[in-house]
Amino acid sequence: MSMSEQTRGRVHPLAVCAVMTALLCVLAPFAVPVGPVPVTLATLLVYLSVELLGWKWGTAAVAAYLLLGLAGLPVFSGYQGGPGPLFGPTGGYLAGYLPMALIAGWTALAAQGRSPAVSFAIHMGGMALGTAALYALGTAWYCVLSGNPLPVALGFCVTPFVPFDLVKMAAAVSIGAPVRRRLRQARFLP
Repeated sequence: MSMSEQTRGRVHPLAVCAVMTALLCVLAPFAVPVGPVPVTLATLLVYLSVELLGWKWGTAAVAAYLLLGLAGLPVFSGYQGGPGPLFGPTGGYLAGYLPMALIAGWTALAAQGRSPAVSFAIHMGGMALGTAALYALGTAWYCVLSGNPLPVALGFCVTPFVPFDLVKMAAAVSIGAPVRRRLRQARFLP
C-alpha cells in the first residue's frame, strides 16, 4: 500500500466524521416541543453516523458534537449550548447518545455480509438496543434531577418518542446502506 493510499485511508473517514459532526451541529438544534424533551433530528443523525462510519468513527462524531455543545456552541435543541443543557434534567438524553452510538455501531458489525432483510433486522435491533440505553440513562437522570417518579418521566420523556425513533431508525438504515456504498465506491470509506 502506497503512502498516499495509507493517508487517504486515515483522512477520508476523518473527513466524513467531521461532516457528520457538522450535520449534527446544524440540524440537531431544530426542535419540536412535545414536553420537557423535544423531538429533534439528533437521534436520526446519530443512527446515520454509525451506519456510515461504524462504531469508532460514528461515536467520535457524536462525542465531537457533545464537546462542541459543552464548549458553548448553540448546537443542542432550541439552539442551546454550554454545560446547562448537558448537566440539566434532560442532559442524560444527550449523554445517552454515546452509548446509543456504541451499541448500534457494534451490532452493525454483525450485519456485514448478510442478506438485505437480515442486515436490516440486525441494524434495527442494534439501534433499538442503543435507543433503550439512551432512554434508560436519560430517564434515570431526569428522575433524579427533576424529582419526578418513573411513570411521569416515562410519560414525558419516552412514550412520545418511540414512534418517532422507530421511523428515524428505519430511515437511517434505508439511507445509510446506499450512501455507505457510494462513499466506498468513491474510496472515502474502507
